[in-house]
Amino acid sequence: MQFLISMHINPAVLDALTDEEKAAIGDGHGRFIEALKRSGELITTQALVDPSQAAVVSVRNGQPVVTDGPFLEAKEYLGGFYLIDCENRERAIELAARIPDAAIEGLGVEVRQVMFADGQLEA
Repeated sequence: MQFLISMHINPAVLDALTDEEKAAIGDGHGRFIEALKRSGELITTQALVDPSQAAVVSVRNGQPVVTDGPFLEAKEYLGGFYLIDCENRERAIELAARIPDAAIEGLGVEVRQVMFADGQLEA
């Protein structure tokens, strides 16, 4: 089964961390990635740039309209994700709990099963 583990960040929370705490998060992600590679459960992972660099695209009257910045007025933004392949939801939750962000108040880690991938509905 495939699961998307998404990490929701709050830039204000991250800015309040010390350099040592930020380094510990990075190191923790590195160890997590290596463990997922060893177990064969990692499909891919990506980190996203700051939401201030986002572009929102919509189509109006058949023409694309592009605006700068995040789509939502929110404190939390999608910061990155892990796409994993593991045996069940419980294992996905177990893995998500190992992500350093899950231990920081104000940051969120969400687990959702993939419903559709590469043209096939997931079982």
